[in-house]
Amino acid sequence: MFDLDKWQEILDTIRKNQLRTLLTGFSVAWGIFMLIVLLGSGEGLSNGIKYQFRDDAVNSIWVRPGQTSKPFKGLAPGRRVQFTNADHNQARDKVEGVEYITSRFYLRGALVSYGKESASFNIRCVHPDHRYLENTIVKDGRFLNDFDLQQYRKVASIGVLVEKALFGGESSLGKYIDINGIPFKVVGTFEDVGSDGEMEQIYLPISTGQRTYGGANDIAQFMLTTGTAGVEESQRMTDDIRRQLAATHTFDEDDRRAVFVFNSIERFQQFLSLMGGIRLFVWVIGIGTILAGVVGVSNIMMITVRERTKEIGIRKAVGATPWSIISLIMHESIFITSVAGYVGLVLGVATLELAAGKLPESSFFRQPNVNLQVAIYATLLLIAAGTIAGLFPARRAARIRPIEALRDE
Repeated sequence: MFDLDKWQEILDTIRKNQLRTLLTGFSVAWGIFMLIVLLGSGEGLSNGIKYQFRDDAVNSIWVRPGQTSKPFKGLAPGRRVQFTNADHNQARDKVEGVEYITSRFYLRGALVSYGKESASFNIRCVHPDHRYLENTIVKDGRFLNDFDLQQYRKVASIGVLVEKALFGGESSLGKYIDINGIPFKVVGTFEDVGSDGEMEQIYLPISTGQRTYGGANDIAQFMLTTGTAGVEESQRMTDDIRRQLAATHTFDEDDRRAVFVFNSIERFQQFLSLMGGIRLFVWVIGIGTILAGVVGVSNIMMITVRERTKEIGIRKAVGATPWSIISLIMHESIFITSVAGYVGLVLGVATLELAAGKLPESSFFRQPNVNLQVAIYATLLLIAAGTIAGLFPARRAARIRPIEALRDE
């Protein structure tokens, strides 16, 4: 039940010691403020890291050729490794766990025209699964399909910025664009969650691109997704890929320059682990700062108990129970820490909101904020801090004997 007299007494005590209460509350408010700001900043870094991975599937493995750097079976180092369609097919058929897979064959700076409009664009000749590797979003029409590859169709899926450059506000679906003198039918347009450069690409069926532009069976690289595989499983897949390529192209399996394999799952998990460590560090620093404030509150409450020793003795002499004394001291402690902590919490959130609105977004630090769960944890931390701060002074007050208190000077 709400005890009005008790709260009037608490507020009266605070009014009599305004400066002391203000300084004590400031230490708690500062601790919560720093905790919120640090957690929000950590979230901003985490958002920045996730933004770095927005363009490609995070469960992907990318493989591109290099040059041998070690002699192997009588062959000199410095040999260039050239991937072919067979390498793509071997990875697709013999590596366990492959979900989607695509290769790339490039046409750099191809002249593309429609009517009187023309411009230079990069062309990627790919498999239909490519859309899952690049997080491509089909806007109109469709993406490339298996029939396009099998029948060597001269079709193209173009980025929305390519459509804008060549067609203005006109729809490109069903119309023909000229790529280095050869007409291709536009079957779809796409957007990409990555940079604008991704939406300036043109995708052709890889079989058509190789046949039409002298690519033979060569591919520039291949990439695949691993489904729900974890880090260890993805590492096993990268080892299998490297082993197969080493056998096919005759190079040392340990020659890391012969083939470059990028495991985005492993890299993403490393970043997540790093962010987990940063969050833990922030909580340790924040809680340490709050505990310093709690110690300050506890010391002040000790002084308050000392100053009110005679008053507490009189209360006990006229029948006050130990719990009523403990309750009074702990209520005052919880009240001070809760109010001060709430002020720090609000100021911390306001600072993050201000920073989010004023700071320019970058790919490394984006949208610093704290979620509802963190706010709940901070609130519970405040209550716990107030309880701890008042516990020891309250126990001391409860042990005061009336006869000794009345003698106290």
